[in-house]
Amino acid sequence: MVNVVRRRRGRAERRQPLGVAAQHYASMGWPVCAGAHLYRGTRDVRAPIEPGRGCSCDRVGCPAPGAHPISPAWQLQATVDLSVIESWWEARPEANVILVTGRVFDVLDVPVAAGSAALARLDLAGTAAGPVAVLGQDRMLFFVMTRGSPADEDEWWSCGLDCEPESIVAGLRWHCRDSYVPAPPSACASGLPARWIRSPRDHPLPDALRLLEYLVDACED
Repeated sequence: MVNVVRRRRGRAERRQPLGVAAQHYASMGWPVCAGAHLYRGTRDVRAPIEPGRGCSCDRVGCPAPGAHPISPAWQLQATVDLSVIESWWEARPEANVILVTGRVFDVLDVPVAAGSAALARLDLAGTAAGPVAVLGQDRMLFFVMTRGSPADEDEWWSCGLDCEPESIVAGLRWHCRDSYVPAPPSACASGLPARWIRSPRDHPLPDALRLLEYLVDACED
C-alpha cells in the first residue's frame, strides 16, 4: 500500500506546474531560481519541443539546454521567498526549476547506469540513499547534506575529488558551492521531464561520504 501511495505521489509531482514545484522546494528551505527552458515556439509548456532549436537562452550551441538559470546573477537571486517565486513563474510559466547547491544540500551527479548500480548496492547494504532524481535518460542526481562553508577554507577543499571530481573519477560530478542542478519536473535536453525516484518528502538528506564509495565504485566498474 505504501508503494502505491508513493507511485501516485510521484505521478502527481510530475504533473504539477513548474511554478508550483518551485514553491514546494522553497517551502522545504531549498533555494530556487528560474531556469531557461527548451524552445517550443510557444509558452504552452505542454507543447512539443520544436525540432532544430535548443535552449530559450538563444545561445548558439548552448551546452546545457534548459538546464541553467536565466540570469547570470542567479547566485544573488536564488531565494525561498514564495511571493518572489510566484511572480517569476507568473511571468515565465515555462521556466525550468533550478536548485542552487552548496547552501542546504550538495548533489552527487553520475551517469544513470552507474547511479542505478550504486542504488541497488546501497539498498542491499541497508544504507539510506536519500533523495534521488533522474534527468532524462542520462544522469542521476543524489541529494546529500552540504559540506557548507567552514571557517577554514583550506580544510574544505580536502581532496581533488571535491574540486574536480571528473578528473579523479570519470563521470562523477559534485555540485556544491557556486553550482546548481535542474529539478523535477523540469524538461531535460531530451525533452523528457526530470523525475524523482526517491522523493525528498520521504527520504532525508544523507552524509555525502557514506554514498561516495558506492558511487565511485559504480562509476569505475
